[in-house]
Amino acid sequence: QVQLVESGGGLVQAGASLRLSCVASPRGFIPYTMGWFRQAPGKGREFVAAITRSGGRTDYADSVKGRFTISGGNVENTVSLQMNSLKPEDTAVYYCVARASAIAGYDYWGQGTQVTVSS
Repeated sequence: QVQLVESGGGLVQAGASLRLSCVASPRGFIPYTMGWFRQAPGKGREFVAAITRSGGRTDYADSVKGRFTISGGNVENTVSLQMNSLKPEDTAVYYCVARASAIAGYDYWGQGTQVTVSS
């Protein structure tokens, strides 16, 4: 059974940085794409960023471009999200996601990690 486990959330002030990490298991599961979604209070889930394993292609939501950087870990089933210049509107539960192929949906979700940015 595939599991995604996030770490690195917390409470910071506006302008600070945080780094989120995610590990997929079992180790034999090598996702085609890994990424992050988030859900703010009272809002739906929104795409944040993703990285495609084969070519290292990255995609970002316009709201985080230039501030967030997604990267694959040294191990193929890991992903990190470096978040700089955080804003109060970045406050949300951040979910690690993965899909097994280019035509699959994001079928695998982590439990989520809370990121709170105070003004």
